[in-house]
Amino acid sequence: MYSFFEFNLHELNGLTVAIRLLLACVLGGVIGLERGANKHPAGFRTHILVCVGAALAMLTNEYIFNTFGAVSDPSRLGAQVITGVGFLGVGTILVTGRSKIKGLTTAAGLWASACIGLAVGIGFYAGAILAAVLVLISLAVFPKLEKAFYERSRNLGVYIEIDSARNFKPLINALKAMGITVIDTHIESSTLTDGGGAVVNMVIKLPKKSLTHSVLEEIRELPYVFIAEEI
Repeated sequence: MYSFFEFNLHELNGLTVAIRLLLACVLGGVIGLERGANKHPAGFRTHILVCVGAALAMLTNEYIFNTFGAVSDPSRLGAQVITGVGFLGVGTILVTGRSKIKGLTTAAGLWASACIGLAVGIGFYAGAILAAVLVLISLAVFPKLEKAFYERSRNLGVYIEIDSARNFKPLINALKAMGITVIDTHIESSTLTDGGGAVVNMVIKLPKKSLTHSVLEEIRELPYVFIAEEI
């Protein structure tokens, strides 16, 4: 009697097609759950669709190659998937009114899900599973490490709303009094505040041993400052 465990998962047949598509669904879904739980644009279903679609593209590649032989290129569809997902990822990237870019990580996650799907589709199970684990760790665990590291970074991009452009110079003087070095500034009028306020985008260098959140709190306490946020 033929043992199931002797079955070659790298052969292309009905069972391996089902296994690969289901595995792509699971791996893409796990990554998508993390994105969706944190309220990012592309979540559970989007990642599943991308990963399963990419796996199907590679399965189709393998089917064409097995059916028509060496006259076909088994990597052509996969290359097109990688390019196409790039356009899909652009739709998740937003530049907010405060000059903050959002969605880059989600776009990268979609691209990685497509690559995982391609690996599953061609039968590279170990690479696909390991990549999915690493992607999930980078999305769920690394942000805490990143936040702790950046909290101690001395260079900081800051978005500040002040009540009037006339208070730009007092703002700069107040920052210098805190021991902060102003590296670059850009000021423009704002329609977000009553009375013709101003928006200041700047890059500053913090004093040694200063923490980002404490410096931002000091800036927010200035009487002419409405908002002070990291960008």
